[in-house]
Amino acid sequence: MIYMLKKRFYILLFFCLLLGGNVNSSTVDKGDNNAPFENKSTETDYLPIADPFVMLYNNKYYAYGTGGTVSEGFACFSSDDLKNWKREGQALSADDSYGKWGFWAPEVYYIQSKKKFYMFYSVEEHICVATSDSPVGPFRQESKQPIWEEKSIDTSLFIDDDGTPYLYFVRFTDGNVIWVAQMTDDLMKIKKETLSECIKAEEPWELLQAKVAEGPSVLKKKGMYYLIYSANHYQNKGYGVGYATSKSPIGPWTKYDKNPLLQGDEPTGLVGTGHGAPFQCKDGSWKYIFHAHWDSTKVQPRTSYIKDFAISDQRTVSIGGPLIRPQVLTDNLTSK
Repeated sequence: MIYMLKKRFYILLFFCLLLGGNVNSSTVDKGDNNAPFENKSTETDYLPIADPFVMLYNNKYYAYGTGGTVSEGFACFSSDDLKNWKREGQALSADDSYGKWGFWAPEVYYIQSKKKFYMFYSVEEHICVATSDSPVGPFRQESKQPIWEEKSIDTSLFIDDDGTPYLYFVRFTDGNVIWVAQMTDDLMKIKKETLSECIKAEEPWELLQAKVAEGPSVLKKKGMYYLIYSANHYQNKGYGVGYATSKSPIGPWTKYDKNPLLQGDEPTGLVGTGHGAPFQCKDGSWKYIFHAHWDSTKVQPRTSYIKDFAISDQRTVSIGGPLIRPQVLTDNLTSK
């Protein structure tokens, strides 16, 4: 009798453990995406930066942009999947840079030949460059001076196949106008004698509120150069993205006759979409990160989103596909 009771007890215990195991397994199986973040919570359900830029380095994505930090300078965020981001802290502080206000539009590149990361950015309407040994910083200027003395904003670096570095940026020559110049080999200054005008606002969609062409990015594919840019005032709901092509990195540039590529996003209700940058993903495909207004009634704080980006064999650029809405997670174990 005692033997039978013990047997029934162990059988019952076995089934309880088995059932418990199944419940725990099904909880994890509801989404593999949730498994790595079981000890994390959401800091913000959006990526709190404007003028965003993403760099892929060592199989991890790093994002930088205007804002996103409590003090002057720039924050850095990292991600493995483009959806869930981690705040890495302050990438550049005002104490390590020329200028004290107006830190805008950072872009970061790893320069293999120099074994360093270079951050190009604007501060007090002057363009600057700082360096670091890490993608998360701290970035510092060895000499706290701008790249050149003239007021300028919105820098973007392009290094051609022959190793020549070019810096695209905005000058205030006729509204906001995109220019290019070759850089010195140390990437610290521009060669003023090589300055060349690229893009100015002239089309109706580019002139809805102000004469503005800004936020340049340049790519090269099969001998053709593609200059992706934003136009119109960023506060306007019709702020958008277009592109132009050239057979030379200094132009002349021909605008695509069906611009803008991106001007709001009707399915999601986004407005004020623009000033982003294309970036390559882990699988070799490309995406485009851009900012939008907070909502249809309020511009600030601007937040960032991601869409697919492609250049076809017919030399046509497209921005489309499903919208990725990044969020910033915080580690519960370290935030207590």
